[in-house]
Amino acid sequence: MRHHLILRVITKLLIGSIMLFALYVQFHGDYSPGGGFQAGVIMAVAFIIYGVVFSLDEAQRVLPPWVVHKMAALGVLIYAATGVYSLFVGYGFLDYTALSPDYPEKGQHYGILLVELGVGVTVTGVMVTIYYAFTSRTPIMDDEAW
Repeated sequence: MRHHLILRVITKLLIGSIMLFALYVQFHGDYSPGGGFQAGVIMAVAFIIYGVVFSLDEAQRVLPPWVVHKMAALGVLIYAATGVYSLFVGYGFLDYTALSPDYPEKGQHYGILLVELGVGVTVTGVMVTIYYAFTSRTPIMDDEAW
């Protein structure tokens, strides 16, 4: 474990910056390139790098599989709830004006933020789930067979 000390220290320094950049992309996606999908992938990369450097068990201790599965479902729920809310108040599905009828521009902004948040949470959950699935499988051949 000690022979990877520099890699571990650099990884710990980078993970915070990667997550911060993911949040930047998430919340500035409606004004600049980016949004929920890109932010979700970037956020997932932070957890995946942590798992690659420190081990799958450590990554699952930080972000347990049950939380990851709930994230994937929660993101879809946020996305759908935004559209269903607009239906309940008399607008079309995903008509963001329903979120602020007096100020439609604000409604557009809120709606885009909510939908992109849902996409980001779902993508993070799905990408980390895929990583957990691939790394936890039993290999068919041992390393010496290669």
